[in-house]
Amino acid sequence: MDYLGYQCLRVSLQQGVARVLLDNGPINLLDKPLFKELLRLTDALAADDDVRVVVLGSANPHYFIAHFDVGLIQRFPTAAPAPDALLSPFHRMAETWRTMPKATIAVVEGRAGGGGSEIALSCDMRFALRGGAVFNQPEVALGILPGGSGTVRLARLLGRSRALEAVLGCDDIDAALAEDWGWVNRALPADALWPHVDRLAERIASFPPHAVAAAKASVLRAEHGLVADLQAEAAAFQGTLTGPGTQAAMARFLAGGGQTPEGEARLGALCGELHAGPGAGLT
Repeated sequence: MDYLGYQCLRVSLQQGVARVLLDNGPINLLDKPLFKELLRLTDALAADDDVRVVVLGSANPHYFIAHFDVGLIQRFPTAAPAPDALLSPFHRMAETWRTMPKATIAVVEGRAGGGGSEIALSCDMRFALRGGAVFNQPEVALGILPGGSGTVRLARLLGRSRALEAVLGCDDIDAALAEDWGWVNRALPADALWPHVDRLAERIASFPPHAVAAAKASVLRAEHGLVADLQAEAAAFQGTLTGPGTQAAMARFLAGGGQTPEGEARLGALCGELHAGPGAGLT
């Protein structure tokens, strides 16, 4: 299959391992062009029998994906989806990373926030750069919730209490703590991270693909009710878009440096500042 023609992604395929590097500006913002390319690529990888393992990383050592474009979120429709509505495009993409019949591995060397964190969470495995990777779900500080599978996946990975600390605290979680919590498989130093991932990917790609697919499907059967939970998450997310103070919080986020390299480098602190002033949480 041809993986040419992408502007925000670099894709290579060798010996069954598809390596995808995110490459979209100074912070790898999950904007409309990147989102559209990820939708297209995810479907292509899932359908390509020559792909046995997918490794998703970043061409930017400082950012995996900053988060979804807040400017786009401000313009999202606010009508609640029907209870039996099909999964949203983002949820469908995330579920494809989780369910495609091949191994998916995320390598996080810099910041992974919001929707970027959710894409990494949707992969089968995550490996992080110790001393470099930082995870954050900033949504609640902006008046919304992680609506791209974050509440569903973090609760299953971390348990209720740690998931709520991450989701409600909107603070930075470094690679070492993420490893302790089970957010990532391993946090590794720079000289070990990619050698470990490359060896694992090539090892899995060398095994019979029908066995890999069957084993993965068997493991996934333990995750009961996930699609229904994603549908409920989508409805809850839509409901927050018109909540009191949501639009104001998003505007303060952007005005305070959100979606700039300077602001994103201190995302946890920025989230804490959004409602720090007198009456800030009420405007």
